[in-house]
Amino acid sequence: MLRGRATPDPSADPAKRGDYWGVVLGAPEPQVLGTFYAEMLGWEIRGNEPNWVTLYPGEGVAYLAIQREPHYVPPVWPEVPGRQQMMSHLDIEVQDLQAAVEHAVELGAVVADFQPQDNVRVMLDPAGHPFCLYS
Repeated sequence: MLRGRATPDPSADPAKRGDYWGVVLGAPEPQVLGTFYAEMLGWEIRGNEPNWVTLYPGEGVAYLAIQREPHYVPPVWPEVPGRQQMMSHLDIEVQDLQAAVEHAVELGAVVADFQPQDNVRVMLDPAGHPFCLYS
């Protein structure tokens, strides 16, 4: 366990346990990307400020946040030397890959041109971040 973190009470409110953690993505329009992920994942938007949107899944202690980065440059996938590279990506397990891809596209995602595996679809969110849907 990371030193300095609380020893959580599993029955406590996740937001008050002291072991909350999350992933933060940068985007020029946090509300647009926050709405995309909230609708795609079925998560609740709990914090919505001009420069920051926080999404909560309703269980557990993790969150996804979007922070405003006015000079954000989308990564190139697959990577190209000298161009902005992906810093991280989200992996999202689904039961029905085709239905999940269709839903993500309806919400504004794009299927990436390069697909390295049959049971995974690399997608690009509305800000250009790669994420993977897999079954």
